[in-house]
Amino acid sequence: QVQLVESGGGLVQAGGSLRLSCAASGRTLHNYNMGWFRQAPGNEREFVATISWSGGSTYYADSVKDRFTISRDNAKNTVYLQMNSLKPEDTAAYYCAARSSFLLSRYQHEYAYWGQGTHVTVSS
Repeated sequence: QVQLVESGGGLVQAGGSLRLSCAASGRTLHNYNMGWFRQAPGNEREFVATISWSGGSTYYADSVKDRFTISRDNAKNTVYLQMNSLKPEDTAAYYCAARSSFLLSRYQHEYAYWGQGTHVTVSS
């Protein structure tokens, strides 16, 4: 079992930055690909970014490409999402998830472990 806890959410003005963290316990994240997803009020949860177990490969949703950066520190069992140039449409609950596979995926059903989420609100 992997337990994931997100932190770092909050209220920020448009154009600002936030860094989300996802701390894992129970098992080392070294063997897991990790993903970030988000769910805005009234919308379905959507893919944001994913990173391979080594950190060597990443993949982003078009809506966040060039603004968000996913990274990981396996020694700290933590995954990060640096969010820059935030827009009001980035307002959502952000979730991290773990997938026991060497293949990157943007599909929620392929992730076995999920955190409880952290809320990000971007004001205009």
